[in-house]
Amino acid sequence: MSERPEWLKVKAPEMQVLEEMESMLKKLSLHTVCESANCPNIGKCFKNKTATFMVMGDVCTRNCRFCAVRKGLPRDLDSEEPVNVAIASKKLGLKHVVITSVTRDDLGDGGADHFVKIVNALRKLNPNSTIELLIPDLKGNWQALRKIVEAKPDIINHNIETIPRLYKKVRPKAVYERSIELLNQCKRMDERIYTKSGIMLGIGEKQEEVEKVMDDLISVKCDVLTLGQYLSPSQKHVPVVEYVSIEKFNDYKYTASNKGFKFVASGPFVRSSYKAFEGMETLKNFNRQSY
Repeated sequence: MSERPEWLKVKAPEMQVLEEMESMLKKLSLHTVCESANCPNIGKCFKNKTATFMVMGDVCTRNCRFCAVRKGLPRDLDSEEPVNVAIASKKLGLKHVVITSVTRDDLGDGGADHFVKIVNALRKLNPNSTIELLIPDLKGNWQALRKIVEAKPDIINHNIETIPRLYKKVRPKAVYERSIELLNQCKRMDERIYTKSGIMLGIGEKQEEVEKVMDDLISVKCDVLTLGQYLSPSQKHVPVVEYVSIEKFNDYKYTASNKGFKFVASGPFVRSSYKAFEGMETLKNFNRQSY
């Protein structure tokens, strides 16, 4: 693959900013996906006192070939983590809290109970914030999903990541249809909960395949879509096939909006939590205008 284009080059984050945020997270035994997944937006987000908390440890049971998060056997859940997440969000003054996790296939409910405890702790300590959960597929355990839905987070996010044709190469332990059904089940259980998903571009997908994924998401009433450039964490991961142009990202945003998504973030540096607060505000305004 050719050298990364200019629009994908970012300034190194300020060390003082990183050290201050990392010090607070370390004191509370917390992780962020910003650090674990090598997010290119880490400097900007940390400077603005925003972060996506990654719970249930920093070791994943899946072997996805696009992700920088460590793989292996995770440790036991930290019973103090729900409260510590709530404390951190309050210290940062977060109006919109985004929580994700490693995939915990070693747990019978995939970590659903832990997500519920985090939502409850946030409601208690930071009651004015909205809550977004980025959850794994729970291996299709819809009873576990119902626990999460009944905790009433404002948004449930589950990333499709790529097109069906590339799943075996990119997400060998995931199932495209199961991920679509998870988003469908969320709306069937509570149509008031907003749902969200994301796609990485530049792995070898074709435009018509991306648009078919959009159609599949719209068919299950998905509200929000994010599209970003895939950047390979190392030579051991799936390589970048294409650096998608800004113009093409804009075209995808136009297409997705016309298909019916209520909020679309599309661009080279867009990640799951990119403009998450702005997306939440847009959804609330959309909902008010609907009545």
